[in-house]
Order: sequence, then structure tokens, then C-alpha cells
Amino acid sequence: MSFGEVLIELSRGFGYTVGLFAVTLVAAIPLGIIVALCSMSKFRPVKWVTKVFIWVVRGTPLLLQMIVVSFIPSTVMMISNKDLANFFGVGAEGLNFIFVAVAFIINYAAYFAEIFRGGIEGIPRGQREAAQVLGMKRGQAFFLIILPQVCKRILAPISNEVITLVKDTSLARILSIAELFMIAQRIVTTEAIIWPLFAAGVYYLLFNGLLTVLFHAAEKKLSYYKV
Repeated sequence: MSFGEVLIELSRGFGYTVGLFAVTLVAAIPLGIIVALCSMSKFRPVKWVTKVFIWVVRGTPLLLQMIVVSFIPSTVMMISNKDLANFFGVGAEGLNFIFVAVAFIINYAAYFAEIFRGGIEGIPRGQREAAQVLGMKRGQAFFLIILPQVCKRILAPISNEVITLVKDTSLARILSIAELFMIAQRIVTTEAIIWPLFAAGVYYLLFNGLLTVLFHAAEKKLSYYKV
């Protein structure tokens, strides 16, 4: 393969990487907020079920979770992967991408939930009480008063998790998703050249560099929320 052909193949794999990253981030952040609120619920059954969920997800490897998710339809729901693929109108690779995305969303929602919980509990209780005195409902107080301050507090840990997410996308190859690292490995094996692995590393570095710049800009924009 020529240099240009290798870059085209790597770019195709990078497209899967970015797609998995985007789907996970868009779904895991709001789900993480919901899980965080459930973990702080005064209704004990909800609180403890949520805490067990977080404990299990954070305590087991993401690799294992992807495998478990991929086997649930056939072993628990008694639906073959072929029928499931036909239902969603996707091929085998598309179905595997769904499995991987679900596992990633569940995994990162649990991590984000703990970050959100720490941020919410770190806000002084007096601010909630002041909002109630001003006539705000709990939902209004949360979204208008609490959440903006939480976003400032958790930006650094969230940025770490997001950058980790970029690198974790390489695990998708276990379900034969042709993401960036899998494509690079395939080229190295078939063409007996090593440089595509380093080129894949450059893709990750550039993407994470862009995310770092964006998070730095967001941190500066939110710097007026002093608590």
C-alpha cells in the first residue's frame, strides 16, 4: 500500500473512532446526571440500587462489559444477532457497533455520575435554601443556580474522562469494529510495516490536543462562577 492509501484507511478507522466517541459522550453525560441524582435520592431502594450499579460498572473491565452486552440478546432475550441486525436494519458490523456503544455509554455514565455527584454535593446547601426563599422550584434552582457551578467544579475531572474515552475506543476492536487502532494493526500485519501504528498515535494525539484546547477555553469561559 502507498502512503496515501494507508492514510485513507487510517482516516476511515478514525471515523469509527470519532463516531463511537461522539455517541458515547452525547448519551453518557445526561445519563450520568440522572444516575447521580438517583444515587442521592432519599428513597433508599433507588439510592442503593443505583450505588450497586455504579459499583459493578466501575469495578469490572470495560472489555468484559462489551462482551456481556453482546451476549445479552442471544442468551437472555433469546433473539439471534441476525434477527436483531435485521430489526435495526444494519449488518453484523453495525450491530457490533451498537453493542459497543451501549457498553461504552453504560460504563462512562457510571463514571460521570460519580463526578456529578461529587460536584453537586460540594455546592453549599445555603444556596439551595436561598433559591427556595426567592421562590424558585427545585428544578429551577438546580438548573439555574446549582448546575452552572457544578460544571465549573467538575470540568477538570470530566476532561480527564473524555480524553480517556478517546483512548478507550481502541477496545472496540474486540468486537471487530474497524476503528483506528484495528486498521493500523491490520496494515502492520499485512504490509509488514510499522509506521502506521505511529501514524495512528498521531491521530489520537491531535484529537486529544483539540479536546484539551476546547476544555481550556470552556474553563476560561466558566471562570466567573466563583464559589
